[in-house]
Amino acid sequence: MVKKEKQLSIFLENRPGGLAKICGTLAEAGVNILALTIHDTVDHAIVRLLADRPVKALLLLEQHGLYILESDVVVMELDNRPGALAEAAQSLAHADINVDYAYCTAIDRQGTGCLILKTKELERTIELLSGLDRG
Repeated sequence: MVKKEKQLSIFLENRPGGLAKICGTLAEAGVNILALTIHDTVDHAIVRLLADRPVKALLLLEQHGLYILESDVVVMELDNRPGALAEAAQSLAHADINVDYAYCTAIDRQGTGCLILKTKELERTIELLSGLDRG
């Protein structure tokens, strides 16, 4: 399965408690975080997340005065096996599509993992990755 999803990029001061505030706010409202990555810089951290209700998450976090960008990303379910990620990356490379950033996860006993990636050609990326055979 390959689809487009809304991602929230939240800019935080790089100090203790910021992530707890975001997670707590969303949890109290019943919003589930589906994926999350944090990139730190000298003064700030960028928290990128997918939520089951992105509009509600955006509105809740904006009420706390947080600066948030909303963007479309590609979400791909992939087999949890050696080479699955390489096949996706090679498919994009052959099509001359650059990956701006990506994050993924799976644990050893899961049959599938999840890849989230950002490109400048989302529709073309979805089309190419949808053509990859699973298994």
